Amino acid sequence: MSKPAKFSDLPATSPNGHHPVSLNSIRIRGARQHNLKNIDLELPRDRLIVFTGVSGSGKSSLAFDTIFAEGQRRYVESLSAYARQFLGQLDKPDVDAIEGLSPAISIDQKSTSHNPRSTVGTVTEIYDYLRLLFGRAGEPHCPICDRSIAPQTVDEMCDRVLELPDRTKFLILAPVVRGKKGTHRKLLSSLASEGFVRVRIDGEILELSDAIELDKNHAHTIEIVIDRLIVKPGLQERLADSLTTCLRHSGGVAVIEILDHTEARSGTALKAAEKSANSYLKNHHTHQLVFSENFACPEHGAVMEELSPRLFSFNSPYGACPACHGLGHLRTFAAELVVPDPSQPVYSAIAPWSDRDNSYYLSLLHSVAQAFGFDIATPWKKLTPKQQHILLYGSEEAIWIETDSRYRESRGYHRPYIGAIPMLQRQYNDTSSELQKQKMEQYLIDQACEVCQGQRLKPEALSVRLGQCRITDLTEVSIRDCVHRINQLKLSDRQAQIADLVLREIRARLQFLVDVGLDYLTLSRSASTLSGGEAQRIRLATQIGAGLTGVLYVLDEPSIGLHQRDNGRLLKTLTKLRDLGNTLIVVEHDEETIRAADWLVDIGPGAGVHGGEIVAAGDLENLLKAEKSLTGAYLSGRKQIQTPPERRGGNGRSLILKNARQNNLKHIDVELPLGKLVCITGVSGSGKSTLINELLYPSLQHHFSRKVPFPKQLDKIEGLDALDKAIVIDQSPIGRTPRSNPATYTGVFDIIRAIFAETIEAKARGYKPGQFSFNVKGGRCEACGGQGVNVIEMNFLPDVYVQCEVCKGARYNRETLQVKYKGYSIADVLNMTVEEALEVFKNIPRAATRLQTLLDVGLGYIHLGQPAPTLSGGEAQRVKLASELSKRATGKTLYLIDEPTTGLSFYDVHQLLNVLQRLVDKGNSIIVIEHNLDVIRCADWVVDLGPEGGDRGGEVIVAGTPEDVADHPSSYTGMYLKQVLKEHPPAIADDVDLGN
Repeated sequence: MSKPAKFSDLPATSPNGHHPVSLNSIRIRGARQHNLKNIDLELPRDRLIVFTGVSGSGKSSLAFDTIFAEGQRRYVESLSAYARQFLGQLDKPDVDAIEGLSPAISIDQKSTSHNPRSTVGTVTEIYDYLRLLFGRAGEPHCPICDRSIAPQTVDEMCDRVLELPDRTKFLILAPVVRGKKGTHRKLLSSLASEGFVRVRIDGEILELSDAIELDKNHAHTIEIVIDRLIVKPGLQERLADSLTTCLRHSGGVAVIEILDHTEARSGTALKAAEKSANSYLKNHHTHQLVFSENFACPEHGAVMEELSPRLFSFNSPYGACPACHGLGHLRTFAAELVVPDPSQPVYSAIAPWSDRDNSYYLSLLHSVAQAFGFDIATPWKKLTPKQQHILLYGSEEAIWIETDSRYRESRGYHRPYIGAIPMLQRQYNDTSSELQKQKMEQYLIDQACEVCQGQRLKPEALSVRLGQCRITDLTEVSIRDCVHRINQLKLSDRQAQIADLVLREIRARLQFLVDVGLDYLTLSRSASTLSGGEAQRIRLATQIGAGLTGVLYVLDEPSIGLHQRDNGRLLKTLTKLRDLGNTLIVVEHDEETIRAADWLVDIGPGAGVHGGEIVAAGDLENLLKAEKSLTGAYLSGRKQIQTPPERRGGNGRSLILKNARQNNLKHIDVELPLGKLVCITGVSGSGKSTLINELLYPSLQHHFSRKVPFPKQLDKIEGLDALDKAIVIDQSPIGRTPRSNPATYTGVFDIIRAIFAETIEAKARGYKPGQFSFNVKGGRCEACGGQGVNVIEMNFLPDVYVQCEVCKGARYNRETLQVKYKGYSIADVLNMTVEEALEVFKNIPRAATRLQTLLDVGLGYIHLGQPAPTLSGGEAQRVKLASELSKRATGKTLYLIDEPTTGLSFYDVHQLLNVLQRLVDKGNSIIVIEHNLDVIRCADWVVDLGPEGGDRGGEVIVAGTPEDVADHPSSYTGMYLKQVLKEHPPAIADDVDLGN
């Protein structure tokens, strides 16, 4: 591999005074975005480049907000103004010039689809290829008897029609257009010229002699009315002629529309015949027979229209299950959520009714109790199953329902009782209030559709096979098993010829997913359930499949959520993308990725205002030698996270989960000791999040509040009496609007507002703490509503945020800003970093404690008023951690933390570990889901799940100290932990300098 270009290899300027553009480099000059300090940088092209540095140092500002944003902006500007109005354009970054820039593609963690119809298969486009494969090479089978469907002749069709009861009226229809947009004027004119009189369009029969106008923007179905007939003796010949005509015009499909018999007829025999025909329709639940020259079951008459890819699309009405419309589940009110605590008396057990003004519901419950023999003060669990069912789902017989006198003058009425759940469903469907819907959604669950069993497709699609497999046999197994099944397909010569190219593409795309460590996922997995790292690696696999060359890819920590075992596969994928002739810029903290990079850029030396400089650029050796580089210090061993000299014994109590069997967990018992730092480890997809987030946390919520039902997939949990509360600290945002910020979330802003209200100037003016809030009227600037900016919408340009002309971005009115504390206004305080604010409020213990905890978790660089949406996931998680740390510890709290090292450098991980150890030292318990080996080796106890991901995981491989796990021969975590413990043996004391 050739040595990357350096600044010294190029002349300083060209004859015209400008920097020369090298074909082998990307040159950035004067980058000042966010905290970047006017940096100049040259990057080699067609290399794997890693940006590293402490959290908040400016890596993302340089990679995404400068380099990628400029590449994207230039591309969008090359389009017409008309096209630009449909694209979300990025602002021009604050940079003097970027030269040698390629078209840029961002692969970040924020692109996970929340559409319930989006799956792993649709995101990777593998499902589109599967639809094509089954639509062109599949073999239809009868959905009822599973017999292979054979072609039908005209004689067989006639026989089937003549089986209808005597005097049955029917139409013979020839479908010529199915679900296609357009006016279809030419087709209608042609049909009229051929002598046809009527057509049925979208279910309505029209005369062709009339002027038929169709909306060109809507899909239409057009059927020719070939004949109108009545079943009677001697019909055979005319029926055969009409069916032949029908098949000729429709491409082999005939629809027999059976008409209802509603009008009265004279004659006893005629009435009896029509009664027989109506009885037939009712018993057979059909008003239509469909025949095909191609496919039909000879026994049940089940007919398949010609196979096409859209039949296998759950996003199309032609393929989607008619009950759930292709979602695979229905949103329904769950009995266990509506009645979360069966020990409550009936009058308060139904949770949605107990939250409201409940006189109406009390009278309703009293009426039901009177009718069915129980008292509303009886605990719910003591009712008979029948009484519980009636309360939830209603009664068939009418009962006397007393009414609340405030709403009705009459004392009551006779009517069947509807039931709590049907009433809630009706209220949910009818309400136009979003707030009301949000309140009711806590009682809803996604229940698998009873018709398709969660498979999303209609029965006709599910009955088509390729070899021995249905399409769901490939999408509902792990990608690893899907590859195996596709390789084992037994195809006829004709099928093999049709499927060759499609199978080749499917195998390649599946292999890309295996290569990035996602072989445990299923193609039917909803995209909204994927973690940020999983979604990013899926997009990475898709890009490899695209096979583009000469592109600049910018990636944001692709190793997130990936076990060390799978890191090598990810790196091979990245190098493969590079070897295609692309440039990769990867923002990353993973040691293995850093060491594998062709070129390293370390940004720092600190975070926020202390960062924004290039500390080191070049190969690994350069980074290791850089004195100001904290990354280099940890990689070289000058600084290190010491392994604790001994493991805590805990408090002697444990949580024990019995028979956990959710998702892929295989009926396991898990013991989690308390008073320790416990790590849950294992390869991706082994069941860690299922165990903690889907079983342990809901069972804790049930124990402490009873508002959440106990998980069905867990028999019981022991040891809960040793805890007084449980807190989850995840990476969800601390707020979704710019009004939310670290100061408001941690509560320090309430203290600061109270301090300002206590100043002499504020007391003289009669100001209360509310005067210093930018969320309510009083002290805020009303011109901008306390936001400091006004938003100007631009048609085909991004929205422009203009500083408020009245307050100049200060958020408050002049009178409020005149109140000062130590010379600072309330607006000045919001603009302070945590470090600056701590200096100002160090003598106010309540404020200083909260600010100190923010500093302790490594967030000294963030501004108190920094809008919540601008915080990264890792920063939001640490704000939550600081908020909990600042509270008075009870010593009986359990903290559940999901991958806290996301987005953290070695230095930040070191600080985080110090904070976690402090929490445990106070007697609390921490359970962490983690892949980071530094955190695992510093834990007191490790529970390792596996051995693989998906259906081959879900077992406890080993539970014990890190040393126990390292010694276990079957643990992948232990394999890597052994090496790390050898490099970092337990020390007597941690004497590492954590200063900048």
